[in-house]
Amino acid sequence: MAKKPTEILIGPTRLSIILGDITRQATGAIVNAANPGLIGGGGVDGAIHHAGGPAIREECRQIVAQQGRLPTGQAVITGGGNLKAKYVIHTVGPVWHGGDKGEAALLASAYWESLKVATEHQLTSISFPSISTGAFGYPLDEAARLAVTTVASFLKEETTSLKEVVFVLFYPRAYEGYCLALKELS
Repeated sequence: MAKKPTEILIGPTRLSIILGDITRQATGAIVNAANPGLIGGGGVDGAIHHAGGPAIREECRQIVAQQGRLPTGQAVITGGGNLKAKYVIHTVGPVWHGGDKGEAALLASAYWESLKVATEHQLTSISFPSISTGAFGYPLDEAARLAVTTVASFLKEETTSLKEVVFVLFYPRAYEGYCLALKELS
């Protein structure tokens, strides 16, 4: 059986895939698959808020008070609270409604905007979960392909401070899906 690719270089940036817990990553930022109210819900969102402590929730509350709920496909940044990562980039992925309601463009935007925020803050590393594939119901294999190709496109097209982008997948099935997407890309 051929070895699954777990990383590639795109220019000076390493794009890699690991099986693990995003709340334990020491990258400059971790990405939170948030809800529009930024209040911490279930899945990765709840885990990040729990591990990061009340400082993250308070910053999120202030952001929502200033600008309202975060639109799908957009991203904002807060401190990392008690996390190893210095920052958390919160983005809202789309809820899956069958694929004909603009979900692909919104999911791509969630990844792109997160990378843009990281670059604006001169971060050198970022970790992503699999956005929208849990409670929001986005089909995993489609989401993995879209995530990997969107990140690769950003790294090819944009000037960025990022030297490392990591997809951190909590479940083996998600890890396999992202490895397959990376293999299709390379």
